[in-house]
Amino acid sequence: MCKFQIAIALYRLQIAYLKLPTDNYLCAMNLNKADLQKEVSYKTSRSGGKGGQNVNKVSTKVELLFPIETSLLFTDDEKALLLSKLQSRFNKDGLLQVICDEERSQLLNKEIALERLVRILGEALIVPKVRKKVKTPKSVIASRLNNKKLQSAKKESRRKDFRD
Repeated sequence: MCKFQIAIALYRLQIAYLKLPTDNYLCAMNLNKADLQKEVSYKTSRSGGKGGQNVNKVSTKVELLFPIETSLLFTDDEKALLLSKLQSRFNKDGLLQVICDEERSQLLNKEIALERLVRILGEALIVPKVRKKVKTPKSVIASRLNNKKLQSAKKESRRKDFRD
């Protein structure tokens, strides 16, 4: 095994340990990473930060670009929902942009960026439940008022009379 394969294995163990919900999002969206991988494009560049001479030589920073409007993975309703919720993440070309430069390996950064994309898409596709307004039952109101009277009586009985 080379260094990168060991690093990938360690990273996958970290993800399993942290129990990131990317698999849950994939199930909810009826997708898999292979389908996403086909529609995603990557740009790489030199990353800043730790790494010494490696930073100056190797392009490890990954910029993942995903075209939501032309994607075949989502219905029109889902696309509209994604476009409205993720407006701040689009670049000037209208592509969803996820940047990762955390690791010293380009391959690890690609995996992290893809998992972030899955998480972002999954969270954006969640539609919150509409709250139903329910009137408080009279019995609940009556019991609350009764408890307040009991508490008031209890505190009243503890009070000392200083008028003497």
